[in-house]
Amino acid sequence: MQDKNQGNGFYHLSWLQRIGFGSGDLAQNLIFQVTCMYLLFFYTDIYGLDAVDVSVMFTVGNVANVIWDPIVGALIDKNNPRLGKYRSYLVFVGIPLSGFAILCFWNGFAPSLLYAYVTYIAMTLLYTFINVPYGALNSSLTRDTNEITILTSVRMFMANCGGLAVASGLPLLISHFTTEESEGLPKDPTAWFTTMTIYACVGLALLLFCFTQCKERVVMSAEESANVKVSDLWMEFFHNRPLRVIAFFFITAFSMMSIGNAAGAYFMNSNMHASADQLALFMGLGSAPAFIFMPLVPAIKRLVGKKNMFYIFLSCAIVGMAFLYGVAKMENPSMTLVYVAQFIKSTGVIVATGYMWALVPEVISFGEYKSGKRIAGIVNALTGIFFKAGMTLGSVVAPAILAYVAYNPDVIDQTPMAEEGILWLMCVIPAALLLLAMFIISRYELTDEVIDKINREIEQKAKA
Repeated sequence: MQDKNQGNGFYHLSWLQRIGFGSGDLAQNLIFQVTCMYLLFFYTDIYGLDAVDVSVMFTVGNVANVIWDPIVGALIDKNNPRLGKYRSYLVFVGIPLSGFAILCFWNGFAPSLLYAYVTYIAMTLLYTFINVPYGALNSSLTRDTNEITILTSVRMFMANCGGLAVASGLPLLISHFTTEESEGLPKDPTAWFTTMTIYACVGLALLLFCFTQCKERVVMSAEESANVKVSDLWMEFFHNRPLRVIAFFFITAFSMMSIGNAAGAYFMNSNMHASADQLALFMGLGSAPAFIFMPLVPAIKRLVGKKNMFYIFLSCAIVGMAFLYGVAKMENPSMTLVYVAQFIKSTGVIVATGYMWALVPEVISFGEYKSGKRIAGIVNALTGIFFKAGMTLGSVVAPAILAYVAYNPDVIDQTPMAEEGILWLMCVIPAALLLLAMFIISRYELTDEVIDKINREIEQKAKA
């Protein structure tokens, strides 16, 4: 049902449109989360690369993306493809992204470092060309703050469906396709390649569904688009204080997630000596809280406020990490307690890092209010730069610590030093980053009342 504000940019969307938008993040998680959670393990334990070489490669890829992101952001804001300013890239780029994601998990040229570089960097650059316009798509659907909160909740609910399918489903699928029994996560190259092919193809189908359900209605005119420059990115960063706050929050949050996600398989394999089924359950609990708490986010935010919601759930994650560390240090750790700790930790991480995406349309509107330009692509490119910076830090820290503590991929039983290093990756370093994130988000100043007032004034100026 539409109301009188619909024509002023405050659009209300149907549930099919909300689910359609959310399917885009589900698709990206099915493709990209596999690389985040398991590519390091694949490269070191199956493909045969040294952990330090992988660390350097991940760093090179993310540095390349720091250069690539602003170019993509400006290109997207400057052009108006026939199939849609932002949604068209879901089709044009989704196909090659899926192909290169599959090739990343092909063992045919192992252990060629050159092949790994080409496929990995191509995949990350293509992912940026999906992720930036998809992020901008959110702010092009409506200006309504409550609608954006619902959209973000649906988006993160579905993203975590993808996370669950990857974290829990991938070990089970790999085990299904493996012909020989093995202890821990199977290392059959064909099973890994087949599994990634399935995930990439399903992801592509979901990107196409997202394309069909999204209608862009709050975008720059062609005349405004023609004036967009790459330099607008840095001007926006320096003049938009709320954007700077969430940018640094993104660095911290994605560093934490990158380190923790990369450590999960090592922790369960080496510290817990878990089976593939136990690994699947543990990793699945990393996404499961989303199905309980993400639908409640709009109500929680109304009850306690935006900032307090961040404080509560970031604290919850820290408590879960401390609990997990304590359980792992027991002489005979209980897997049940490990699962409980993982659920507590994941509850905090999912809600806090999920809701942060609702802040991006707010800083886009704030920038439009200050400069007159609604450069959603460039703002999402900026958040992408800081997201990649966080991923870079995480991708450097995890393999560097594994190398420092002399992790041996050829054995299940690691030295006490290696086990402690894995525990630091799982619990200690992520908890320290979350404390920093709490301080950063305390500096965010855009309340719902302020941003609603800004959006109304923008619409009034446009009418005038």
